[in-house]
Amino acid sequence: MRIFITGGSGLMGSKAAQIALARGHEVFSGYAHNQPVFGQAVRFDLEDNKGISDLMERLRPEVVIHSAALTDVDRCEREKDLAYRVNVEGTRALARAAEKAGSFLIYISTDYIFDGSRGMYREDDRTNPANYYGYTKLQGEQFCRGCIARACVTYGSRPASGKINFALWLINSLKSGQEVRVVTDQFITPTLNTNLARMVLEAGDKRLCGVYHLAGATRISRYDFALELAREFDLDHSLILPSRMKDLKWTAKRPMDSSLDTSKAKRDLKESPDGLEDSLKILKAEVEYQSRQKSKG
Repeated sequence: MRIFITGGSGLMGSKAAQIALARGHEVFSGYAHNQPVFGQAVRFDLEDNKGISDLMERLRPEVVIHSAALTDVDRCEREKDLAYRVNVEGTRALARAAEKAGSFLIYISTDYIFDGSRGMYREDDRTNPANYYGYTKLQGEQFCRGCIARACVTYGSRPASGKINFALWLINSLKSGQEVRVVTDQFITPTLNTNLARMVLEAGDKRLCGVYHLAGATRISRYDFALELAREFDLDHSLILPSRMKDLKWTAKRPMDSSLDTSKAKRDLKESPDGLEDSLKILKAEVEYQSRQKSKG
């Protein structure tokens, strides 16, 4: 397939590009600031509607994976105009251009479209974003006539777009002997980017339409997730200090339980959501492989 990935240097986009290339697909990786590692790099700006239209007309991909977004939750709360332009208007422009080019669009959305009042949300449950980031991502969903793929706390073995994800932050902190505070009262279904990327690519292969929760299969608190990471990597879990959400100085409100029910994905996909135990084993193998590659020079 000919695939265009927005956010090609991001956590999900870079992994999707890596896997797609290994499978023999032609991959174009869109980026704004950080050069992608995998795929043919293409400059891409969600605030440039004409540029989006021209690019899609030139590339004419069979599948578009739209993972680019302004994902800094607190920044979205502070800079609402920017968040709306990027996450809503940019998505609208891309969806229109994809439709005109005859491309199948997969939109990467988020658990933050829910308020977190009960958790284990199904695809057809009532949405009610707790913050402006979630609001903009929910608004973006309305423009996608292909597949809407909602993920939750995506993590992986590499830094992406100049940022470090929760799992790598925790591993690096514990390895250096730092104490870390992690909340005990926020519940999630953490999603390994490798598992997510494979599910998204299968959705593209099958032209799977509708809303899907493509998250990890295990509901867990952030604190217990941190303990499981420490255990898998044989790190000192006593450095992980329990905290509460109310103690953290976040600008934007976070949902308390935004865990996602993945039973629909398990039913419809061969590459189904992995449980946490399997995901952490894959993560450790990837980290160790990259460490060996680095040591080779």
